Amino acid sequence: MDTIASFFSFITTPVSWVIVQFHTVYGAIFGPDTGWAWGLSIVSLVILIRICLIPLFVKQIKATRAMQTLQPEMKKIQERYKNDKQRQSEEMMKLYKESGTNPLSSCLPILAQSPFFFALYHVLNGIASGKTIGVINTSLLESARKAHIFGAPLAAKFKDSADTIAAMHASVTDVRVVTAIMIILMSASQFYTQRQLMTKNVDTTVKTPFMQQQKMLMYVFPIMFAVFGINFPVGVLVYWLTTNVWTMGQQMYVIRNNPNPGSKAQASYLERLTKHVTHHGKVRRRSERTIVKAIVAKGRDRNEAERKFINALSKAGLAAQADGSVVKSEAQAVAETEDGTAVTTAPARRQQPKRQSKAQRHQSGTKTSDGDTATTSLEKSDGPQDAKPAAAKQPQKSGSGTRSKAQSGQSKGGPQRPKSPSKK
Repeated sequence: MDTIASFFSFITTPVSWVIVQFHTVYGAIFGPDTGWAWGLSIVSLVILIRICLIPLFVKQIKATRAMQTLQPEMKKIQERYKNDKQRQSEEMMKLYKESGTNPLSSCLPILAQSPFFFALYHVLNGIASGKTIGVINTSLLESARKAHIFGAPLAAKFKDSADTIAAMHASVTDVRVVTAIMIILMSASQFYTQRQLMTKNVDTTVKTPFMQQQKMLMYVFPIMFAVFGINFPVGVLVYWLTTNVWTMGQQMYVIRNNPNPGSKAQASYLERLTKHVTHHGKVRRRSERTIVKAIVAKGRDRNEAERKFINALSKAGLAAQADGSVVKSEAQAVAETEDGTAVTTAPARRQQPKRQSKAQRHQSGTKTSDGDTATTSLEKSDGPQDAKPAAAKQPQKSGSGTRSKAQSGQSKGGPQRPKSPSKK
């Protein structure tokens, strides 16, 4: 570890300078030789570094989601070229290039944070050895060696001997209890961070090797922290515990407000968004508009939670638009009464006319406005309209009924059936 830390000694001076500046501020409040002044200086260093790494964290989220999206295609490539590793690697690189993803992007925050971690380890190791390092001079070195965090010196380690700890004016029990508690908290926070990623923010509809790898890391990382933690000074444990807590809180925020599609977190998020949108009738935040826009663009490829969201909006008389906004649906109008009460009115459904029998259609076609029956002729007249005025005005016999020419076998506009000659 000392060899690795010395390799990053080029950043030791900037890290030590930042710690000294924070110590100047906190030393004026809590006293320069207290553990609060030096401990809060390390915590502030972590916060400053993590704020600077937020853009890389955003890239990490995008890269992780892109990798999850490509998992089905990657699995197909692995099965297709399982006997040809070279061709498999070529197809994988081709897939990464076409999709614009990079597997190393998910490791950017860890890689970027590593130099600061090892530089801080180098500074604290120098304090434990009684050597000035960076901008930490002799007076600051003596002040740091006097600083205790809950009875444990800043530079003490779990495996230090009793003589070494006694030289720092502390007891072995205090050092080992404090370091053990910090190691347990450090491992537990790492385990919970990885667990909530696996249980809440992973698409459960797709089973891929990526998920198995994440499950393995969920158990491997805490063990690694526990093993290496016994060799870390108390100041480094403070640094790493603060980093884990920051990562846990940052991930909880991302899972709650920007979950992965198909995950349990997305279902919970869309339930909250449905209540919010149906209550206010619109999407207020930009992040919500982006998620609605992505759901609309999917069309028929929406998952179950996304379909429930669209259906809930439709029932409330709302419709999601392609730009991510939500407007009142044309299929359901919302009217307001005089007292301001909102009343939902659905458009009237078109009633299909009832099917009538042949006799009913004939009867309805022969009735006049005054209730009398009139003869309906389906035959086109060849002559002038007033050729047989007398025949049209002849009264009909009661009870005989009126039969049209269509009923007697004559079609409209077609050839007429010749009448059979009457028998004498």
